[in-house]
Amino acid sequence: MPSFKGEYEHSVDNKGRVAFPAKLRKALNPNAQDRFTLLRGLEPCLYLYPSDEWELVEEKLSDINSFTRQGRTVKRNFLRFAEDISLDKQNRIPIPSHLKEYAGIDGTAIFLGSGERIEVWSPEKLEEIDANLSFESYQELFEQVMGDNDGGE
Repeated sequence: MPSFKGEYEHSVDNKGRVAFPAKLRKALNPNAQDRFTLLRGLEPCLYLYPSDEWELVEEKLSDINSFTRQGRTVKRNFLRFAEDISLDKQNRIPIPSHLKEYAGIDGTAIFLGSGERIEVWSPEKLEEIDANLSFESYQELFEQVMGDNDGGE
């Protein structure tokens, strides 16, 4: 299982291609074969899953009950904007225009390692998100998510 981490900034060319960071490439599982699924994130960013990790996401999605309104809505809105892409010979990924527009990506893209996936942000959108998270609120959030649930020290 890959563990993507770090932040990398790269220019987006006029055809919507952006260099895939070398350090992230080194973390790829060879089974991914330089293939990815790129889709809208749950924030104003894009999620980039290597193909082997995307298979695990699809397994989870297949478990969702399509006979409920919530199930249909989640599947529809998560998968409708998913694109299968591959690295080209120069180790670039193409970002389709509708996904660039959604994430506000123009001349620069920021890749953030996020464990099993990579997030792709516009610098402006990432700055907006960061500006809304003070040190105190980050500390509180981290304690809630990672802290001990029984209240012990």
